[in-house]
Amino acid sequence: MKNFKVATDIVPEERQTAIDRALHETFSTTELDSFQRITIGNMTSRVFRIVVNGSTYILKIILRKDDPTCHFNCMNVAAKAGLAPRVLYANIEDKVCITDFVNTIPLSADAALTRIPQTLRQLHALPLFPNRAPHLNTTFTFLLNEGPALDAFIERIQAASFLPDRAGFVARLGELSAAFPREDSDIVSSHNDLFKPDNVLFDGRQIWLVDWEAAFRNDRYVDLAVVANMIVTTEAEESTFLQEYFGAPPNVYQRARLFLARQLAHMFYAAAFLMLGSIGKPIDWAEPIPAYADVQRRFWSSELALNDHESKLVFGKTHLKRFQDNLDTPRLAQAMKFVSASAAKRGALD
Repeated sequence: MKNFKVATDIVPEERQTAIDRALHETFSTTELDSFQRITIGNMTSRVFRIVVNGSTYILKIILRKDDPTCHFNCMNVAAKAGLAPRVLYANIEDKVCITDFVNTIPLSADAALTRIPQTLRQLHALPLFPNRAPHLNTTFTFLLNEGPALDAFIERIQAASFLPDRAGFVARLGELSAAFPREDSDIVSSHNDLFKPDNVLFDGRQIWLVDWEAAFRNDRYVDLAVVANMIVTTEAEESTFLQEYFGAPPNVYQRARLFLARQLAHMFYAAAFLMLGSIGKPIDWAEPIPAYADVQRRFWSSELALNDHESKLVFGKTHLKRFQDNLDTPRLAQAMKFVSASAAKRGALD
């Protein structure tokens, strides 16, 4: 048995008291069989696999300055609903939590096509999560919220050199944003960080959703779009995906809504990851861009990790290329026209 003591460059020394308190209140001891850090490269939190009296758990220490109340509340609600691992300890003031550890096996994209939308249907049926300030929104609906945070983001895009057609990108963003409806009936309890496959765990029996730091009430198509962008490759698969979510064959509106959401997600992740990957330097657009489907397959299977500048550039480039490929397709024009008309009709009936 050994005490949980880590280097101060991993966890600040002043957080040790909070860690000891969490262990003692949960297990009546601060001695562990073993511990191992499992989030190398994560700058906003430290996550450890710990073993106490032969059982394995997850210990998470949040280093972000913002209040984790929304995060912990959403995590607790999801855990009680059986969608997130059991929460043994959560201290908002200390920003420390302990949850069950999930022994995972790979989940194929084919299996995910039906299993994940079923899980999302359960999640989105939960009582509404709290709201969150617009500048803390890390999903594509950030692009729909007019205000200082979005203005600063657009200004950064216009001033930077990481996009080859900045004016065109901003113009298209305005068009899609105007077409995308803001329906109260589509505001649900959302995870908001499922574009990362490591937040979807499969134990051979069920799916568990983890890392609830970004959770709040949001448009249902946020979670649906980012998952679809990873695993849906054809319109037939899209129909299966939506049918598993809605419990019935999708209608024209639902398909159009998802398609628009997927394009906004492509734009958001293209801008975000090109910005992060370029670190203020020009991007070489003469280099061949890998096929989007191949990059997403590698990302889903954890062959590609976004832990260096090059991988972030590849991720951003493929999202931008995918959006550009869809830009002038009949389906995008039809989806924008249909969704806009449906929203206008709803507005006239209100």
